[in-house]
Amino acid sequence: MKIYTKTGDEGLTSLFGGKRVSKSDLRIESYGTVDELNSWIGLLMDHLEKGHTHKLLNQIQERLFTIGAMLAADPAKPALKKPDLHEEDVVLLEQEMDRMNESLKPLQYFVLPGGHPLVSWCHVARCVCRRAERRVVALHDREPLYLPVIQYLNRLSDYLFVLARYIAWQQGVEERPWKPRKH
Repeated sequence: MKIYTKTGDEGLTSLFGGKRVSKSDLRIESYGTVDELNSWIGLLMDHLEKGHTHKLLNQIQERLFTIGAMLAADPAKPALKKPDLHEEDVVLLEQEMDRMNESLKPLQYFVLPGGHPLVSWCHVARCVCRRAERRVVALHDREPLYLPVIQYLNRLSDYLFVLARYIAWQQGVEERPWKPRKH
């Protein structure tokens, strides 16, 4: 099977269900940004030791594929069988943040990204997650989506922020607070 089909050579692509749309369509931009986020999480995983966080990030990648599939489905064909996302997926992220926060000092300032490559990749993934969330919310404003998709992306960006802090703590890296310039 060849990976190229040439069906997108004029700027159109197909949703699940067959409908052809522009590659610049907000729906395509939404699931494309979720896919980009998934790739950044993969890069982060490639540099983490196997263990609890690695396993959870793998599960997050699975959920992001689920979200991508939901976003790639033709909304005019609701009978299409799509993967599911559950409220428990959002709750799991909250529980993980609570677990990591038990080891961290209370946050009293804005944190500048950096200090260790793993921390920086978490912050890049967080920023891409926020962009994916903005795209999905814009799509939701145009055509209502399954609300847990937005909730999951919102919570995932928070999780990635806490994970960055947690990894910094594990690596013994000092957090760098933002110090606004005073005039």
